[in-house]
Amino acid sequence: MSIMPMNLNLPAPDDLPLQPASEDIWDKKYRLKTKAGKVLDLTVDHTYQRVARALADVETPALREAWYAKFLWALRRGAIPAGRITSNAGALEHKPATSTINCTVSGTIRDSMDDILDKVHEAGLTLKAGCGIGYEFSTLRPRGAYVSGAGAHTSGPLSFMDIYDAMCFTVSSAGGRRGAQMGTFDVGHPDVVDFVRAKRQDGRLRQFNLSLLITDEFIHAVKTDADWPLAFPIKRKEATADGIDVHHDADVLWREWPTHDDYIVNDAGLVACRIYKRIKALRLWDLIMSSTYDFAEPGFILIDRVNEDNNNWFCEHIRATNPCGEQPLPPYGACLLGSVNLTKFVRDPFTEHARFDWDEYREVVRIFTRMLDNVVEVSGLPLPQQQEEIRRKRRHGMGFLGLGSAATLLRLRYGSPESIAFTEQVAREMAIAGWEVALELAEEKGTAPIMDEPFEVTHEMLHKRPEMAKDGLKVGDQVPGRVLWARYSRYMQRVASVRPDLIEALAERGGRFTHHSSIAPTGTISLSLANNASNGIEPSFAHHYSRNVIREGRKTKEKIDVFSYELLAYRSLVNPEADPNGESAETRLPDYFITAEDITPRQHVDIQAAAQKWVDSSISKTANVPTDYPFADFKEIYLYAHEKGLKGCTTFRFNPAAFQGVLVKDKDLANTTYVFTLADGTEVEVKGNEEVEYDGETHSAANLFDALKEGYYGRF
Repeated sequence: MSIMPMNLNLPAPDDLPLQPASEDIWDKKYRLKTKAGKVLDLTVDHTYQRVARALADVETPALREAWYAKFLWALRRGAIPAGRITSNAGALEHKPATSTINCTVSGTIRDSMDDILDKVHEAGLTLKAGCGIGYEFSTLRPRGAYVSGAGAHTSGPLSFMDIYDAMCFTVSSAGGRRGAQMGTFDVGHPDVVDFVRAKRQDGRLRQFNLSLLITDEFIHAVKTDADWPLAFPIKRKEATADGIDVHHDADVLWREWPTHDDYIVNDAGLVACRIYKRIKALRLWDLIMSSTYDFAEPGFILIDRVNEDNNNWFCEHIRATNPCGEQPLPPYGACLLGSVNLTKFVRDPFTEHARFDWDEYREVVRIFTRMLDNVVEVSGLPLPQQQEEIRRKRRHGMGFLGLGSAATLLRLRYGSPESIAFTEQVAREMAIAGWEVALELAEEKGTAPIMDEPFEVTHEMLHKRPEMAKDGLKVGDQVPGRVLWARYSRYMQRVASVRPDLIEALAERGGRFTHHSSIAPTGTISLSLANNASNGIEPSFAHHYSRNVIREGRKTKEKIDVFSYELLAYRSLVNPEADPNGESAETRLPDYFITAEDITPRQHVDIQAAAQKWVDSSISKTANVPTDYPFADFKEIYLYAHEKGLKGCTTFRFNPAAFQGVLVKDKDLANTTYVFTLADGTEVEVKGNEEVEYDGETHSAANLFDALKEGYYGRF
């Protein structure tokens, strides 16, 4: 294969100008402007300066200028705070009611009308501040259950989700930013089938991402073709009134539950649940799989692994995540986010000398960790419970973006054994550097308050961590949070396998924060500030494709052209004529230029597993599968994800009849025919990539069809 000579007269990748789509997203989402529209951030670097100044001002006066310079250096070298920080830090004068926090989870929604509506109000305030929010709805009794106070039967959790959905759309429309919500639901709830099918109804629950809480017990039932009980907790007065002996009744089982209010609880912390019905686990599994295959939802949250690996295992029981799933959080939990752009650390890209600058990467991570820690002091969270949660635990969610693009710059094929090893090293180096800074900041500024709080050892703790008894701990003992966190967290034990000295120091002195890492999808910050480096942990979707974006004032989404960062860099450094569809030697890209469609689902899972080993929260990742991918093979992806120890799994299969994705390839649209029915009953067939004049505007056929079908036409 002939190799084009490098053109040294072309700019280095760092000097690549932002492509029009990237600059446009920055301008619309992150550039600070006055109410009257006057531009205050003249350039992207002015945005960095604003953010660096706001976060450096948290430091003591004597240190502010030194840390301002370091923060600004890190931002220029690849540290990218999440969207809420980038948009709102240093903007208090212009946006006083906004938050710098992307991720929150609602307080537990208790099974009463008062609490359901109270949580709607709290969620509205949270969304108004610009935060995303997640909720668990399987705490609500199933459809048809009797409500003694009302003397009637309940309409079930799904009907109440409709209220939250309408609230979110109203709040986001008023605020100009689309609201983001996650709804989670237990796979053992009697209404689980209704939840799985909910989005098959056009326009329903479209302000939600939906995920099932999948347990190890359910996976085992699927693998053994066992019956699966659908159950809901029994209240004490209900058991008494109905004469139920919870310890001997065959229609009662014991499960973990997020609240113990008025329920019957045993010494292991499990709640007595009445079995409403039993179904074959495989039948439910196939129903879930078919919905995911056709509609890309519900996603999977492997909730037992989430709780088993939670650093705060001793004081939290997690049942929900933020809207994209990378942050499993306790009730009222909140977490700040940031990502490191890996393309910034590749030296001599596309050459046999291509390498990753680990020293500079570690230094950016160290400075960025301090920068993100300062965000806690300027969180702007609207609810006192959220403020207390983030103050007490100081959760971080640092991750990375551009993994796929960086692999290409290094001439690695994403999904290959070499790329998997690179992914694990990236995540491990970030973890070690972050926990070193956690210790240093604890000594300089103080620990997260939870570190010094005493916790009483319970039967439930000893059941979850048998090694505590071997260490001489017993029920009733008082143990500092830092010891339970550093010595008995499964994740921190993993870190101890490579840095036992660091973990022992954290157990003795405590850390500045309880969590350090998660990998977000980074859609808009990748597209804008990273010049369309690949999202989060993903490969590039394609090297030239279209993105559907919401435009204020437009009646449908707008389709814009975008190019991958690595294609722009290759054109700059190697071959200006390179073309993703090129077939000649003069235009063809090297074989390591791969995209999401070139990667097998198992390779997606292997990459995620390599990172998850060193990420203490979770990872938002989507395994793209071809439209014609066999259903039997598709189901195996989820079992493989469970086998590899993932905390969650999401897939995407292009299915234009069901929905229109955010990212689309022109060839997919060209192969899709949409049928529009006119007022007189006439049917018109249009290819998805064709433009249509309708209602005084020009729309892509695919976006117009989606807007009309889903009911959001004209509502942006």
